[in-house]
Amino acid sequence: MTISLEEFHQDFFQEVMAAADVDGLYAEDSFFELFCEYLADAGEFDTADRASYCPTAGGIRVDGYAGDPSQSAGVLSLIIQDFSQSPDIARLTQTDMNAIFKRLENFLKKTLDAKFRNSLEETSAAFGLADLIAVRWPHISKIRLFLVSNRQLSAKVDGREAGELDGRHLSYSVWDVERLHRFAAAGFGREDIVIDLDTEHGGPIPLLPAHMGDADYKAYLAVVPGTQLASIYDRWGSRLLEQNVRVFLQARGGVNKGMRNTIDNDPDMFFAYNNGITATAEGVTTRESGEGLVLTGLRNFQIVNGGQTTASIHAAKRRNADLSKVFVQMKLSIVPPDQAVDIVPRISEFANSQNRVNAADFFANHPFHVRLEEFSRRMFAPSPDGTFKQSKWFYERARGQYQDARGLLNPGQRKKFDLEYPKAQLISKTDLAKYLNVWRGCPDIVSKGAQKNFAQFAGAIGLEWKKQPDAFNEDFFRQVVAKALIFRATEEIVTEQSWYQGGYRANVVAYAIAKLGYDCEQREDFVDFDAIWRAQGISENMGTAIALVAEAAHDVLVSPPAGISNVTEWAKQQACWARVKVLAIDWPEAWLNELIGKDRVKEGKRAGIKDQKLLNGIEAQSLVVSAGGQFWEQLSAWGQTRKLLSPTELGILRVAASVPMKIPTEKQALKAIESMRKLRSEGCLLGAEIAL
Repeated sequence: MTISLEEFHQDFFQEVMAAADVDGLYAEDSFFELFCEYLADAGEFDTADRASYCPTAGGIRVDGYAGDPSQSAGVLSLIIQDFSQSPDIARLTQTDMNAIFKRLENFLKKTLDAKFRNSLEETSAAFGLADLIAVRWPHISKIRLFLVSNRQLSAKVDGREAGELDGRHLSYSVWDVERLHRFAAAGFGREDIVIDLDTEHGGPIPLLPAHMGDADYKAYLAVVPGTQLASIYDRWGSRLLEQNVRVFLQARGGVNKGMRNTIDNDPDMFFAYNNGITATAEGVTTRESGEGLVLTGLRNFQIVNGGQTTASIHAAKRRNADLSKVFVQMKLSIVPPDQAVDIVPRISEFANSQNRVNAADFFANHPFHVRLEEFSRRMFAPSPDGTFKQSKWFYERARGQYQDARGLLNPGQRKKFDLEYPKAQLISKTDLAKYLNVWRGCPDIVSKGAQKNFAQFAGAIGLEWKKQPDAFNEDFFRQVVAKALIFRATEEIVTEQSWYQGGYRANVVAYAIAKLGYDCEQREDFVDFDAIWRAQGISENMGTAIALVAEAAHDVLVSPPAGISNVTEWAKQQACWARVKVLAIDWPEAWLNELIGKDRVKEGKRAGIKDQKLLNGIEAQSLVVSAGGQFWEQLSAWGQTRKLLSPTELGILRVAASVPMKIPTEKQALKAIESMRKLRSEGCLLGAEIAL
């Protein structure tokens, strides 16, 4: 059910105010965080750091920025917000828009004036941002200015022409409430990327069909000039790279030196040396020319493998390298939107690339996320107030699940849903990565923002899942909730401290919890997460300990070493974490007495794994039966035809094919599912809808 723009505006406004109340933030801070989460999901940028500067006079303002330009190919992205507290949708006129952008431009220009920078408070986020811009200015090649507003942009405004500032390309982007609503209504997918090759990027590209005329699956082969690929990437940037994989690729480092060397010294051999790119699109437009079929347009073009190739060619364009002899082979698959969730991850996973990414580790339908979702839908949390009303923690493995589930209900059902799944007990996928990564000793990674933190977390969890999937059990889920409770309590505690003057709270919280966990590990004592789960909150003694370590972490954060002025960027460095790790904290004895020993922790883990193995067998048996005998018979035939199954595997599938006349044992069911996974890895698409 799609809600109207007015309903969306009301819901979003209430979400902002509720988050501000729960998190102890100003409404404008909460608005910035929530709105920028959407923009990160939309692929506009990877991170958004708050850096507010809004004097009462002077026509100058900034609200944040999208990370260090040196980490985004020399692109500086600044954010200004326009938050209306009207219950009704207000209008954003062209005059309003121009005035707002003018204030942001004024801030940008002022940052290049040393006198202005020196007038700012050195510990303020605004000073850190101004200093960062000044230091990076010689290497900044492009500037993007973002305006985010919960007002509705006038229909008469059709855009704002790009310009230049000191020889640097300057572009403008407005995200108003209507655009945000469109994005949300589309299921939080990307805004459409429409590439018109007839009018831009160098013209149509010759195309060779790679499918039969009546086939359901359509694919093409093409040779793309390097100049065109660089031009397309220059326009759409990292939005061309599927969101989760995009983050992973960027996290892996810089441009491939081998490709750079080939472009510079042997460009006519680039096609021969490079594996090319694998891409998808929801649709294409083509036409016949005198020389055959040509590609004239693409809708929602995505590069699922070949991110390094694309980035290398774009980097060469930026340094004015000659790309006239550089060509890239492209395999293009047409994937309808309703099939994208299942097919795109597989294309990405199976495609050959010089920088291969196991895409299955990153998508929302990975079994890790599916399992946590299942736990969250059936496990009741203990009632903390002694009543008989129990609730659950809702794990949202895909953006918008909570709102979608709630939106399908009538008012009476919605009231019941809100009691069972309170909004305060919602954990998103990126929240999960944040809550767990601080305990993994990664506060510097957490400080880099939701997208980069999730990429690092997903890579680690993917490896751990392969090694021991049963470690992710009900006990693990209870610990997830306990860690969420600790994180949220720490946010409240920091806000209440007399030394906290506003700003950098997210960094202080991450470092405080990471230090607490690190010191426990050094002592070989551990936090009793089960006790926190049972109480649905932390003890008073733990709150005292958190306040103590938070102040110590704060002092390190706001005192960066010489040469670093930006506290937010300092928090993203391992050197910052190294300083916090060696702090000597005089932990309260009362809290230390609440810690538990490693033997008890190990015992809990063993019991959790044992229970999960038992549960796996029951679930496997249920899955085999529900799939039906005919399905297992077809699967067996597919594997047998290709000689991919051993005699033992064929025997197990024969038992599964006899359902419902004969029910396989739990052990047999597990073996049948293992065979299914094996055949999937070999390209079998039977039962693609079955989540393993």
